[in-house]
Amino acid sequence: MNLDDTIVAITTRQSRRHRVVRLAGPEARAIACFMLRLKHELAVGRAVFGEVTEPSTGERIDEAVVTFFAKPHSYTADDVVEISAHGAPLFCATSLSWRQAAVRAWLSPASSPMRAFLNGRIDLTQAEAVRDLIESQTLYQAKVAAQQMEGSLSRRLQPSSESWLNWWR
Repeated sequence: MNLDDTIVAITTRQSRRHRVVRLAGPEARAIACFMLRLKHELAVGRAVFGEVTEPSTGERIDEAVVTFFAKPHSYTADDVVEISAHGAPLFCATSLSWRQAAVRAWLSPASSPMRAFLNGRIDLTQAEAVRDLIESQTLYQAKVAAQQMEGSLSRRLQPSSESWLNWWR
């Protein structure tokens, strides 16, 4: 994966209620505008209503709320567009079609936590904590993951890693 690539990820678990597709990278905004019919231009800090379209025909299949986060003030430190739509099976299938069509045309599949790690926004333990939070099944697991996302494990490991590096030099 090249850090200059624009990436796409379905960021929520499959649900009949809600689905989020995230585009991140220099072409995120242009690609979102190609895949959606937006009622207003995308602007930082503003949610915009739009229509989700089928990639091959351009037919409307769902409605969505679209948000834009400009770099470097996003989770990945890239331009990011998040598309939140209903989680109907058709949208889920279309999300995969979007991903396949977009990967062929412009995008690299990748994970947002990995991108944030590669851009220096978070460390590796925080990136792993994002996955742990997503996969948590109990309140305790979610709390531990949230603490690790805030850097609790990184802070505890910092003195050990510094002493190891000093010894190694």
